[in-house]
Amino acid sequence: MICSPLERLEKIFDSVEAAIESHAAHRVVGALLVSSFVGTLVAIYLKRHGFLPPLVEGFVPGSYLMAIQLAFTLLLFVEVIALILAISHSISSSVGKQFELLSLIFLRDVFKEVAHLGEPIIWDKVAPAVSTMAASAIGALGIFMVVAFFYRAQCRRPITHDHLEQNTFIAAKKCIALVLLGAFFFIVGRSLMGAYTGTHLTSPFESLYTLLIYTDVLLVLLSLRYSSSYHVAFRNSGFAVATVMIRIALIAPPLIGVGLGAATSLFALATTLAYNRFAVIMAEPCNIS
Repeated sequence: MICSPLERLEKIFDSVEAAIESHAAHRVVGALLVSSFVGTLVAIYLKRHGFLPPLVEGFVPGSYLMAIQLAFTLLLFVEVIALILAISHSISSSVGKQFELLSLIFLRDVFKEVAHLGEPIIWDKVAPAVSTMAASAIGALGIFMVVAFFYRAQCRRPITHDHLEQNTFIAAKKCIALVLLGAFFFIVGRSLMGAYTGTHLTSPFESLYTLLIYTDVLLVLLSLRYSSSYHVAFRNSGFAVATVMIRIALIAPPLIGVGLGAATSLFALATTLAYNRFAVIMAEPCNIS
């Protein structure tokens, strides 16, 4: 049987997803996160006591607190992969993952602020950053709570009742996710090269959300091929707007960014609730008298 390019890409995605989501992969990722955290602490200790060669010493941070930031950054990379894989399951699931990632970015920012303060941690150095750290932590908690309601509010409705078209739509989303996954690995590789050469580049997470904006718009247009319903188009477009606002939140000043991120999560929840109600109204028979 001859497979079309779409079917071949779908099979590749299924293989990649099965490998990433396997129990063995989760164990490996967990071990890597722990070993990277402990390894960084050991490397910092060796640097502080002059046991590292000069060539290696320049790549090792001087504060133990940087080990926490590194561990959280690696955790964010894992969450990004989960976000990309979620695109193939449903648009709403991928949006929820975007807010999960945003909340973890805000939590990482707290450790990032502390790490930049240096050691020892004293109040005079911490005081100017307390408001920013508190806002990031509270904003992350708020988004975490909204995401729980967001997932609970989801009503799974097929975009089309044609089984073949539904499978084609899912296959197309898998292809988009596969391309996005490759693009993210390229972004990470470029960032690592930039760090090695000392070149300042945009944060990989900011670049990812920029890609997600285009991805969401593409999904909106793709969904219109299978359903021209107003409520479907509005919901998907609303989710694309949410991605735009998240991208802006990442480059805004800390306090504004946290507020914007939390407000955007509420917007996504409100869009979902409005969509659910509108879909019910559209499904009700119209009595003409």
